[in-house]
Amino acid sequence: MRKDQKTYRRKPGQPGKAPRKSVYSRLDRIPAGEARKVITPGCLCLEGGAFRGLYTSGVLDVLMMNDINFETTIGVSAGALNALSYLAGQIGLSARMNLRYRRDPRYVGIGPMMSRQNQGVIGFDFLFSQMERTEPLNRERLMQPERRMIAVATALTTGWPVYFEKKQNLDELLMAVRASASMPFVSRPVNVCGIRCLDGGCSVKIPFEWALPRFEKIVVVRTRDRSFRPSLQDNSKIIHQLYGDFPEFEDVLLRMNETYIRELKEVDRLHEEGRIFEIVPSIPIRIGRLEKDVEKLGDVYWQGVHDAKEQLPALREYLSAGHPAGTV
Repeated sequence: MRKDQKTYRRKPGQPGKAPRKSVYSRLDRIPAGEARKVITPGCLCLEGGAFRGLYTSGVLDVLMMNDINFETTIGVSAGALNALSYLAGQIGLSARMNLRYRRDPRYVGIGPMMSRQNQGVIGFDFLFSQMERTEPLNRERLMQPERRMIAVATALTTGWPVYFEKKQNLDELLMAVRASASMPFVSRPVNVCGIRCLDGGCSVKIPFEWALPRFEKIVVVRTRDRSFRPSLQDNSKIIHQLYGDFPEFEDVLLRMNETYIRELKEVDRLHEEGRIFEIVPSIPIRIGRLEKDVEKLGDVYWQGVHDAKEQLPALREYLSAGHPAGTV
């Protein structure tokens, strides 16, 4: 890291390795409140990335606090989870749930994997039930027809992306979000409307292509910095061992990183042309997919807040322009 490069990490404490906290130390500083019911024309596209999604949580909180509530939101994996609180207009909800419960064994780890209800590394049943107890999701506002929400999953039998749109059934929407965020290798397929699905990120990492023919204004929130490119390591043996009975899905997993590289190149090109607007991590997010350190996760959230605030003037200019001409 360059000497002049900004970081968003907490200040170091006592010498030596401190024990990991179970709950984020600055939880009470996460903003709260209800977003105003102002609808912004256009589509918001949210990348996944497991707990890198806390970056997106920070971005969305800034958007809500500044009356930028897109008429349509499409999310993949953690992006779909973030979309729930965004459409519900609940500032800080997504961040508080993750920063409060990340280290609860009922939320992430072996416990949920052994659970008959979850059958995956993320305890969605625990998350949604705990949310209901501590800070209930505003279901009425979430399900209002004025705003659209699409959760992207990947069909196990075809390998194709499936775009589940919010309708009138909340349980169906939550099941679609669960499918969208059920990571391969560590989760069993989730049945949504008769379709067995896994993580939307297997087939689509950044869902901007769905939005391109439908919207003039498109805003993409990424969870990797602009220089990131995935490695093309050979995982063919484990993929075949686990998914050999589903050759189309197996093929999608084998090509997943190549597809991601193509998406990154295309979204960068569209950004340069001014067709879309991107909010991208200003510095690399260096955490594990299932990061346990809640202080590091808190840093990721505040990085999202910082980057979104920095981009607000350019974003407003892009949204107000008669034609797509804004750039980050």
